[in-house]
Amino acid sequence: MAVIRLLLALLVLGSAGTAMAAAIEMREFDDPVLEKRYHSLIGSMRCPLCENQAINDSDAPISGDMRERVYVLLQDGRSDIEIVDHMVQRFGEYILYNPRLESRTYLLWGLPIALVVVGVLVIFLLMRARRNASSRKLSAEESARLDALINRERS
Repeated sequence: MAVIRLLLALLVLGSAGTAMAAAIEMREFDDPVLEKRYHSLIGSMRCPLCENQAINDSDAPISGDMRERVYVLLQDGRSDIEIVDHMVQRFGEYILYNPRLESRTYLLWGLPIALVVVGVLVIFLLMRARRNASSRKLSAEESARLDALINRERS
């Protein structure tokens, strides 16, 4: 009986620790617009530890610190751009899901557009080549050969 009580006590203590670790952060906002901005900002930043997980979904301690920092900056009256700039300065460009359009990211942003333009150009040239190939006039030799085949079939 004592063993069962001990196991039960360990189970309760273990589940309490798990429940504390999985606690949901509650933020108080007076303004619903401010709350929407907060959720938008934390949804648009990537956790530096978890790689492809937004800080609003991550349980990593660094994500909790980042959420807290965003909350504090919002309460201080900072704009979204100022908050993003602050977070990028602190954690690097990696945290942005959508990198900024800068000289070093032109290729990243321009390559998909260039590939679409090249694809459309290739399709246009292929269609034009097929149209020209099917509508070109027969040479004199080809016409004579075709006439000979038709006359042979009629006879």
